[in-house]
Amino acid sequence: MAEQRIRSRFEVSGLVQGVGFRPFVYVTASELGLTGNVANTPSGVVIEVEGAPAAVAELGHRLAHAPPPLAHIEEVTESRQPPRGGTGFSIEDSAAGEGRTLASPDVATCDDCLRELADPDDRRHRHPFITCTNCGPRFTIITRLPYDRAATTMAGFAMCDACRQEYDNPADRRFHAQPIACRDCGPTLELVGYGPRAEGDDAVCRARDLLAQGLILAVKGLGGYHLACDARNETAVAELRRRKQRGDKPFAVMVRSAEVAEGLVTMGEAEQRLLTGHRKPIVLLPRAGPQGLAPSVAPGNPDLGLMLPYTPLHVLLLEAPGTDALVMTSGNLSGEPIVTDDDAARERLSTIADAWLRHDRPIHVPCDDSVARFVTGVELPLRRSRGHAPLPVALPFEVDPVLAVGADLKNTCALASGRYAWLSQHIGDLDDLATQAALTASETHLEELTGIRPQALVADAHPGYRSSRWAREHAGGREVRTVQHHHAHVASVMGEHGLGNDDTVIGVAFDGTGYGTDGAIWGGEVLVAGYKSFRRAAHLGYVPLAGGDASVLRPYRMALAHLWAAGIAWSDDIAAVAACPKTERGVLAHQLSTGLGCVPTSSMGRLFDAVSSLVGVRHTVDYEAEAAIELESLARSVPVPDPYRFEILAPHGGPAIADPAPVLRAVVDDLRRGQPAAHVAARFHAGVATLVADLADQERRQTGLDVVVLAGGVFQNALLLDSSTQLLEARGFTVLRSRLLPPHDGGIAFGQILVGSQS
Repeated sequence: MAEQRIRSRFEVSGLVQGVGFRPFVYVTASELGLTGNVANTPSGVVIEVEGAPAAVAELGHRLAHAPPPLAHIEEVTESRQPPRGGTGFSIEDSAAGEGRTLASPDVATCDDCLRELADPDDRRHRHPFITCTNCGPRFTIITRLPYDRAATTMAGFAMCDACRQEYDNPADRRFHAQPIACRDCGPTLELVGYGPRAEGDDAVCRARDLLAQGLILAVKGLGGYHLACDARNETAVAELRRRKQRGDKPFAVMVRSAEVAEGLVTMGEAEQRLLTGHRKPIVLLPRAGPQGLAPSVAPGNPDLGLMLPYTPLHVLLLEAPGTDALVMTSGNLSGEPIVTDDDAARERLSTIADAWLRHDRPIHVPCDDSVARFVTGVELPLRRSRGHAPLPVALPFEVDPVLAVGADLKNTCALASGRYAWLSQHIGDLDDLATQAALTASETHLEELTGIRPQALVADAHPGYRSSRWAREHAGGREVRTVQHHHAHVASVMGEHGLGNDDTVIGVAFDGTGYGTDGAIWGGEVLVAGYKSFRRAAHLGYVPLAGGDASVLRPYRMALAHLWAAGIAWSDDIAAVAACPKTERGVLAHQLSTGLGCVPTSSMGRLFDAVSSLVGVRHTVDYEAEAAIELESLARSVPVPDPYRFEILAPHGGPAIADPAPVLRAVVDDLRRGQPAAHVAARFHAGVATLVADLADQERRQTGLDVVVLAGGVFQNALLLDSSTQLLEARGFTVLRSRLLPPHDGGIAFGQILVGSQS
């Protein structure tokens, strides 16, 4: 008697499109002797199979527990169907309609493709667009879901017969690989702008020659253009810095291999895994002493931001014997989003680039490189973009469809519905109209990919934020809710760690700027917080912020404000005072004494700026947190000394106040006694970490809470994060810190979702 046959329908949700999932199902079903079909749908993948019960059960097990390497399974549901018979197994056309699935991030070139790229006998030898089901562009070329070639920017490239055979062959690694192409049918590479136009291999060879000569190239990548030059050529790097008006902000460097990286930086196994993994982000790593890179790559910075080649074109550019390290910085003008359009690149980068290495595969979505560092062996994201976006982050509770628009700096937006939030790629600072337009485009694309139509919007409570204004202008009659900045920071970390609606934590939120409920500029906050509400338990003592951005860009102004608040006379033997022009000193003194043009601030970020200027490290800055980064660099160079001590005041009926005046007096005294700047920097870092632990202790005595969240941009500081964590854990606290999203404003949209959904 023939074995009984059954028929089942499997519906699979998660990251199952653009990762070789349908080919995997085809091969597995064929191996198990099952008939049926598989198709993409707007909600995932649907599979109908018929065959022996044991074989059907085995397929269900493999769907859930042994999917392709790049897949991420949310849920597999099975429903029994009446047997229909039939022969063979097929991949059906994708189904249109409403629904939601996960779009894949872009994936770095896999080892199999790299081997083919280097093989003279392979038909894709040195093909700059080699890809397969396991790697290549995804998010940046997807125009809509379901994910098929017609729904990508590869739609305009008709497959040749050879590629079609691979695409249709279930035994081939390129079976249903949507970006599949070869020299005969794929995108074309060209070099323009310097000498005669060159194509293909000639374009790559010419580009390498120009880089070796010290020229600057605009190179089109997965998510936009990079500006590239030889990272070992000081003249070239300094010229790129001058043309881009970069100040001293560090450049990222792409190195040929992990072996080259090991000669430049110190890294452990975890750092190497991240550097070489399928995402290939920029990883901040401590320098390993003199290593031959141009000094202008990262002046004044103890770390280097390194990444490995993640496209075939990058590999080809770095294969020349004399070039093993290239500066690869975002192709944009200062303050603008990364350029993706070829005509725009020729126009907007014309004052920076000497030549353009580009191709004719359109980029649908701009996407910068991701950035991360390690603190106490745990990854700390600093920019969540390529390789991550648009993957969702799980929510600890269900929410109605909602859009969070993030903050003004390091903007990202987020859409959420049910138990997931989809975060955009890094968009940038919203002080430029082009970046605000990029926010609009990113939000629209997220809606297209997720199918979420938000019923409400959530924005920062700051009435003057551009992101908040954007929310009001795009609300279209929908409710716009506002969330206090530091509450969102704390909630973001809580949500990452899965804390529920009834949980309350001690939240330490240290950053540069956030609008407070009293109209002051907050930034040194201890909150007792859940998602529904918060209480301000403590804060850094207020000092006047005179002139807004003027004091942010000139840390010596913050130093003088802190000296004034602490009652310390402005003496020329103090570096910060000497750095302030005498005419400006008079104006500043008038502002501080009268309050003219001043707003009170409790910002810990501004205190770091002030101390950096006091010790003579950085009096003016070219980019956010530059003064604090250089202060951390100094502090890391000496053993941990005795900490400076803040005075904790406890006004009746109000939050505790951490008065920085004793720290300022001790800093000045140490400097006048001739203590090295590094010693002062280290004592200051130790003092802030001790303050974190002391304030947490004080709040635990009052509330019994023993979970501490560390949030906000100041906790990008690895030394402070590490030392604060160690002190808190030594006192018996459970410490929660960012691990999936950046601690700065790039992760704040997630917290806005969680708090705003309580309204």
